[in-house]
Amino acid sequence: MLNISGLSEGVVLDHIQAGKSLDIYYHMGLDKLDCQVAIIKNAKSNKMGRKDIIKIEGPIENIDLDVLGYIDHNITVNIIRDNKIVEKRALTLPKKIVNVIQCKNPRCITSIEQELPHIFCLTDEKTETYRCMYCEEKYSK
Repeated sequence: MLNISGLSEGVVLDHIQAGKSLDIYYHMGLDKLDCQVAIIKNAKSNKMGRKDIIKIEGPIENIDLDVLGYIDHNITVNIIRDNKIVEKRALTLPKKIVNVIQCKNPRCITSIEQELPHIFCLTDEKTETYRCMYCEEKYSK
């Protein structure tokens, strides 16, 4: 049996769709943080069948929850302090995301001006549709 110790302070990302944990790891920039990160892939779940879990040691200020909301707003965020869950946060689709999606329109200013951030705004919550802030190019999951 695999045993991963508990956290005294940190964040546990639970109910991640199986196989999505590495995408989240890189999109959130966890590879650049100087903290312990445990990734559990394909854990058994009564609710989902299989799921991934990410445990991050350290303060929550270092974590961008907007990226999480975009990738999968069904993820549960558990805040841990003094070895106890002190808060559970539900995620929503962010209204605006920066540098997560790349605009595919060759006429967009972001394809010419390389240093411009790729900014997408939520235009339809039901279909999870985002549009480029500069050229209105549509992006759906």
